[in-house]
Amino acid sequence: MSVSFPKPLSAKEEEHYISLYESGDEDAKNILIERNLRLVAHIAKKYTGTGYPADDLISIGTIGLIKAVSTYSSRKAARLATYAAKCIENEILMSIRSSKKNKAEVSLSVPIGIDKDGNEISFNDILGTDPDEILDDISLQIQITKLTQAIDSVLTPREKTVILNRYGIFGHDSKTQREVAAALGISRSYVSRIEKKALLKLREELKYERTDGV
Repeated sequence: MSVSFPKPLSAKEEEHYISLYESGDEDAKNILIERNLRLVAHIAKKYTGTGYPADDLISIGTIGLIKAVSTYSSRKAARLATYAAKCIENEILMSIRSSKKNKAEVSLSVPIGIDKDGNEISFNDILGTDPDEILDDISLQIQITKLTQAIDSVLTPREKTVILNRYGIFGHDSKTQREVAAALGISRSYVSRIEKKALLKLREELKYERTDGV
């Protein structure tokens, strides 16, 4: 269902209500906000492909509009609408970036299996460092599919087998190095070397994706 917004103010009307608001008229402030809601909808429409519902984008943009009206001064060279447009867009962009950051943090902490002691492990555990370091060193945009793709693309079949079975990820049971060695018919120390090499490959691949802008 489409929403009808009030018509925007003319330059003369805008000047009039700004003067009233700066004199302490709160009703004038409300009018300035209401008559610029069409601007919010126009800017929000640009970000409909980000995964945010249109109503949420308009709500976020309206917060930016309210901030704009509250901080605007008639001494500024730009018109209120021009100033407000920047505030609205900044508010929406900050919210989108914050959402992406939170999603990335959750993805890195998502349990993807259990270790031999029955404890849940996540990507943070596999990469062998703490969550804050990973967020700094790899990327805030890393997702579960990134590691899956890295495992498939850079590991040899034997390395992949060792990693999947050692860490119990993607449907495999977690095994000790000795158990993996027995299953593959190789020594435990050889499994350890394969595991270390595989983890190094994964770290390097994820670092490469970050610096390459993926």
